[in-house]
Amino acid sequence: MSKKPVILGIESSCDETAVAVIREKSIGGAEILSNIISSQIDVHKEFGGVVPELAARSHIEKIDIIAQKALEVSNIKLEDVDAIAATAGPGLIVCLSVGLNFAKAISASIKKPFIAVNHLEGHALSPKLNSDVEYPYLLLLISGGHSQYLLVEGLGKYKRLGTTIDDALGEAFDKTAKLLGIEFPGGPQIEILAKKGNPNRFDLPLPIINKGGCNMSFAGLKTAVLKIAKNIKEEDDKYDLAASFQRTIEKIIYKKSKVALEQYKKIGNTNNKFVIAGGVAANTNIRNILTKLCEEEKFDAIFPPIEFCGDNAAMIAVAGLEKFKLKQFSNLDFPAKPRWALDENAIFLKGAGVKL
Repeated sequence: MSKKPVILGIESSCDETAVAVIREKSIGGAEILSNIISSQIDVHKEFGGVVPELAARSHIEKIDIIAQKALEVSNIKLEDVDAIAATAGPGLIVCLSVGLNFAKAISASIKKPFIAVNHLEGHALSPKLNSDVEYPYLLLLISGGHSQYLLVEGLGKYKRLGTTIDDALGEAFDKTAKLLGIEFPGGPQIEILAKKGNPNRFDLPLPIINKGGCNMSFAGLKTAVLKIAKNIKEEDDKYDLAASFQRTIEKIIYKKSKVALEQYKKIGNTNNKFVIAGGVAANTNIRNILTKLCEEEKFDAIFPPIEFCGDNAAMIAVAGLEKFKLKQFSNLDFPAKPRWALDENAIFLKGAGVKL
């Protein structure tokens, strides 16, 4: 039996220092041998958001320790790793550079291939951590910095069908949390508060809900929350606003996803798979509403395990594994790319004056 490739993955695009070791499975997918994540929440909490310089410093302090722990937990020796995969973008360049340079140094020292990975491609392929999903499929990528619908035709083959024209969905959650006085990172807490409130209390806008195809907009919703939040005095009001915001997001995602599914079918795709990935894919209500939609439209809803929705190195290693099998290796002078779209031919759709 031939040896199954082992990939070391490294992620440092923002405020998580993460290293993982995975091995290809005989029946498809990947066996996660270790997945170590060091969060920086305490570093950035007092500033209400990520401070790039502090994040980079924390990466430098921890990455060697995290890598050693990942190898120790996996019971794999460094020299037995077949390739080193690292996030090269998009992200904060001072943070990307730490993990990227660390990965290049390891690659050079053990003389094993280096693979530069697009962080978004890591999310796109993250369901392969627990399933053997085949191409093509429709992807909804919802995270702190990105919200977009993509046709995934194969490794490196992406066509954007829709995107946010302003805030990303995760950004909208975080900003709403901040308006409600919730400490960073507040986005995940919205769902918890929402369970205590009345989702019908506040009538919030549904921006571009009936136009723009499956493009999305969340800035107007955030502004509406701001106006209401200024007059909140009771805890019950806070719970009701969180619940109303959560319900409004569900309505937007349900409608826009239905449009995206229709577009996906019109292109002629018959593999009815809808992958939902990224940090916001951990939101239980969003998972439930999209599962319901897929049942109605006869699609399979595919989510990565909740622990792999946020930034992690296992998804980077999986993307690295897919590239390794095709011998898609990178040179050691591959640069950090703070902006790196999956569909590089897609039109930029952000800012005032966007026409839909």
